[in-house]
Amino acid sequence: MPTDNYRAIELLSRTPYGRVSASRRALPFTTVARHLVLDGRLVLRLHQGYGYHQALDGSVVAYEADNVNSGEDDTWSVQFTGTARVVEPTPLERQLFGSSPRLADGAPYAPVFLRVEPEFVTLHYLTDVPVFRGAHSV
Repeated sequence: MPTDNYRAIELLSRTPYGRVSASRRALPFTTVARHLVLDGRLVLRLHQGYGYHQALDGSVVAYEADNVNSGEDDTWSVQFTGTARVVEPTPLERQLFGSSPRLADGAPYAPVFLRVEPEFVTLHYLTDVPVFRGAHSV
């Protein structure tokens, strides 16, 4: 695995959540997911109640996580692109994920898991990022 891929995986370990994106009936969508990197593969936990896992299973997806709004001087963004498959995690993998959220949009959170085989790993840095103190509207 190239050095940038190792760096990307190390950065992903600094944040527990990111966003997975794909298309559903040719329309793009993005949802939040918890992630782990295990043996060079990405394992995601998301809410089954959204039904997104059905569109993601067998599809090429992009998963992105970052440290935006962390207050750090340098901002990084990692993107994994690859094919996702619904999987049943091992008991150890479930333990590594930790507790699930209690609710998702007011309904009990029901976890579903996906494994992403990365085809491409992209790492981007922004250096000396200015700090903004809130949203600006025009």
